[in-house]
Amino acid sequence: MKAHLNGTVSSDMLTGLFAEKKWISSKFLYDEQGSQLFEQITDLPEYYQTRTEAKILLENLSAWKSVFRKPAALIELGSGSSKKTKILLDHVPNIESYIPIDISEEFLADTVTQLQALYPGIHIQGVSTDYTQPFTLPDLKGKKKIVFFPGSTIGNFEPREAELFLENIRSLLNPGDQLILGVDRKKDEAVLKAAYDDAAGVTAAFNKNLLTRINREHEAAIDVDSFSHVALYNPTAGRIEMHLESSREQVLTLGGQTIEVKKQERIHTENSYKYDPEDIIRLGRASGFLLRRVVSDEREYFSVCLMEVV
Repeated sequence: MKAHLNGTVSSDMLTGLFAEKKWISSKFLYDEQGSQLFEQITDLPEYYQTRTEAKILLENLSAWKSVFRKPAALIELGSGSSKKTKILLDHVPNIESYIPIDISEEFLADTVTQLQALYPGIHIQGVSTDYTQPFTLPDLKGKKKIVFFPGSTIGNFEPREAELFLENIRSLLNPGDQLILGVDRKKDEAVLKAAYDDAAGVTAAFNKNLLTRINREHEAAIDVDSFSHVALYNPTAGRIEMHLESSREQVLTLGGQTIEVKKQERIHTENSYKYDPEDIIRLGRASGFLLRRVVSDEREYFSVCLMEVV
C-alpha cells in the first residue's frame, strides 16, 4: 500500500496540521521524487551514516555469513535502492529469497527490475506497503527469515513507538529468525546538524518536496517557496528534528479545510533519534529480541546490531 494523498487526505496529516504544534508524518516524505532525493543525500559528504554503515557491513562479513548458515529469506524494510543490501547479496551465501519492502511503489518497481537482472539466482519479490503498519509477508515456504533494517530508520520512531514497531516485526518471525538493525549513535552536535542540513541544499529540497507532493496529489496551492528547511538537535530528547518554517502568515487549503499558519511557525516533519549502547540494549529487551552482537566503526558514529527471536 502506497502512502496516498489522492482523494481523501490522510487523517493523521490533517490531525497533525491542526495540532497546536503542527506536524506531518515522515512517511509522506517518500514519494518517488522524495526517494530519489534521499538517495542523493546518502552520497553527500556530510551524511556519514550510509558510508559508515556500508563499511561496517563490509568489514564484518564473517558475522553476517554466520547468520546465513542455511538457506534463508532476506527481508528489507524501507529498501530504497537496496544499495547496502547489495553488500549482503554479493558476499553472503544462502540468500535464496530477497523481499524488499518500501512505501514508494514506483521506486520499488524500478529497484526490483534492476536487482532481478543482477541476481538471477535469487528469488526477488517486492512488497509495496507502509511497513510501519501491520502487514503480511509472502509465503516463504518455511525458510529462516532475516530482517534487514539499515540506515538508522529506527530513529524516526518515538522511543515507545520503536519498541511497538519491533514487537510487530517480531510477530512475523519464528524462534531463531534474526534482525540486522542499523542504529545511529549519539555524537558531536555539529556533525549531526551538518548531516541533516547539507551545504548543497539536497536535504532542504527533500524536506520541501513534501509540500510539492501535497500540491500535486491533492491539488493544494501551498506556496512551497514560502517555507524553509530547518534542522536542529534536541539534546534533551537525543534527536535531530526537521521542520518546515513559514516565512509569512498564510492559509493552507487541504482536503476542503483551511489551516492557518503564522509567520515563523514550523511544521515538524521528521525526528531522528540517536542511541547510546544502553539505549540499544533497552530497545532489544523491550521488543522481545535478544541482542546477540553490536558492531561499530572506530569513531563509534554508527552501529549494526544483530538481534534474535528466542
